[in-house]
Amino acid sequence: MSKIPQDYLPEKQTWPQYLTPDEFANTPDKLNLADFLLDRHVKAGRGDNIAIKFMDKEITYAQLQKMVNQFGNALKDAGVEPQDRVGIRLVNSPPSLVTIFAIEKIGAIPVPTSPLWSREEIGFVVNNAEMKYFVVNAPLMEQVEAAKPNFKCGTKVVVIGGVAEEVKGAGNLVFEEMLAKGSPELEATMLDPYDIGVILYTSGTTGMPKGCVHFIRPTVIETRMVNKYVYQLKAGDVLGGAAPVSFAAGFGTFTLIPFEGGATISLLPKFSPPDMMELIPKHKITVLTGLPTAYRALLKFPAFKKYDVSSVRLYTAGGDALGAETLQGWMELTGKPIWEGLGGTEMLHLVTSNTLNEQPVPNSIGKALPGVDVRVVDISGQDCKPGEVGSMIIRGPSGTLYWKPYENGEKLLKSQKSGVVDGWNKMGDAVYMNEECNVFFVAREDDMIKSSGYRIAPAEIEEAMAKHPAIADVGIVGVPDPEKGQLVKAVVELKPGFTGSDELTEEIKTYLKDHIAVYKLPRVVQYMDKLPRTPTGKLVRRLLR
Repeated sequence: MSKIPQDYLPEKQTWPQYLTPDEFANTPDKLNLADFLLDRHVKAGRGDNIAIKFMDKEITYAQLQKMVNQFGNALKDAGVEPQDRVGIRLVNSPPSLVTIFAIEKIGAIPVPTSPLWSREEIGFVVNNAEMKYFVVNAPLMEQVEAAKPNFKCGTKVVVIGGVAEEVKGAGNLVFEEMLAKGSPELEATMLDPYDIGVILYTSGTTGMPKGCVHFIRPTVIETRMVNKYVYQLKAGDVLGGAAPVSFAAGFGTFTLIPFEGGATISLLPKFSPPDMMELIPKHKITVLTGLPTAYRALLKFPAFKKYDVSSVRLYTAGGDALGAETLQGWMELTGKPIWEGLGGTEMLHLVTSNTLNEQPVPNSIGKALPGVDVRVVDISGQDCKPGEVGSMIIRGPSGTLYWKPYENGEKLLKSQKSGVVDGWNKMGDAVYMNEECNVFFVAREDDMIKSSGYRIAPAEIEEAMAKHPAIADVGIVGVPDPEKGQLVKAVVELKPGFTGSDELTEEIKTYLKDHIAVYKLPRVVQYMDKLPRTPTGKLVRRLLR
C-alpha cells in the first residue's frame, strides 16, 4: 500500500537485519497500530477500562476510541491519505493521544516533534517529512508561526486549545471544531507489515534532527517485547512519568507499550517534583518511569516522605547514566530499586534492561532483551573480552533506517552505511560487558575525551562533581588543546545561593581530588545559568563545546 517514493528510503542492502523472535512472530498479514493498541481492547469487552488519567479526568478505552474515530474522520475529510505524514508538537494531554491514534487509524504516519525545537528545526522537519498537516498545542505555536513562512509543502496547521477566532485569523484550523464534526464510526485502515508506522526524529544533539523510519510489524514486535520483559503492564496498572509523547522516548513509553497491555496512563504535562509526587497517590501509579535527572530531583524533594508511594511496584530509568549513588539513595528512600535500561531513537525503544537480573546491577544498563542480540567489538570488529571497552552493536526487531538519505549530499546515506554493518546497528556507544552479559555504559564514542594519551569518560567526572554541595547540574566535554590533544572542560549550573568565582572553581577542584584521578580533573570550569538538555534529559554537548 505504501505511497512512499523509493528513494525516500536507503537502498535495501544497507538496511539492518530485522530479528523476529519466535514468541512474537504471530503477527497478522495486515496491521494497523491504532487497531492493535486501542480497538483490540474495546472489541474484547474492555471498553470501560480506564485508558487515560489526566488531572481529575478519567477517559475509558471506549471514550478514547470514539474521539479517535471523530478526529480520524476529520483528517480523512481534510484529504489525509494512507502513508501521508502528519506532524505533532504536543504536551501530554488527552487530545495528544486522540491525535496520535487518529493519525495511525487512517493509515497515516505520525511524526512527533520536540516541544523544545527552534523555528529552524521545526521548519526543517516539516519540510523533510513533507507533512500534510501539523497538529500543535496553542502554547507551543510561537515557534511554529515563526517557521510557517518556510514551509514548502503547503502544510496546514491544526491548533489544539486555542481561541477559535485567533486560530482562524492566523490561517490555521481549530482541532475542537474538526473533532466535533467527525463521525464517531471509523474502520481502521489495514496496512502491509512493512508500511511505515512512525517516523521518529533524533534529538538533534549533533546537528539537524535525523528521521528514523519504523515499520508497523517491527513496531508491534518491539512493543510486545518491551512490555513483556520490562514493564509487564496489564489492565489495572497505571504508568506514570513526564516524557513528552511528542518526542521519541515518550512516544514509545506512553502511546505504545502501556496500550499493548491494556493498561492506564497517567499524563503529566511537565515534570516538577511536587506535581509528580501528588499524582502518584492520586492516580495510584503502579509503574513510574523517568530520567535519572528526575529521580535525583525527587531524592532532593524535602516533602517526599509526606506522600504515599506504596502503589508503585516498579521504577524504571533511561536516557542518561543513573549512577550507583542515585540507585542506592532511591533504595534507602523507598525500599525499591530503579531498573535502568538503554534504548535509542534508531531502535524505537529499549534494547537492554536491568529487569533481566534478579536485582539491578549498579552502573549497568542491564542485559539484552530476549529477541535482541548485543555484542561489544573492538576497532577491527572482533568481540571484546569481558571488561574490555569497545563499541556496542545490536540486532533486534527494529533498527537504523534513515528517512530521505539522498538529500544534502547523501549525508544520511553515509550515516546509514557506517551505522549498519552486516545487518548490525552501530549505536555509537562505548561500553563493556561483564561475564554475566551485563552491559556497562562508558560514554558516547564521540564524547570520549582523549587527553595526553588517556581516554576519559565524561560520566565518571559528572557523577563525582554532582556530589559537590554547590552544583545543581554539570556537563563534561573535551576541548582542543595543542599540547594534550584535548582538555577536560566542566560546564556547571550552580544551586541558588552560589556564585561562580575563581575561589569556587579551586574549591571544586580540591574536592574532586578525593574522588577521581588527577589526570581526569577539569582544567577549565565555566558557569552557566542552565545547561542545555533535550526533552529526554540528554546534554547537548555540542553547545557545551
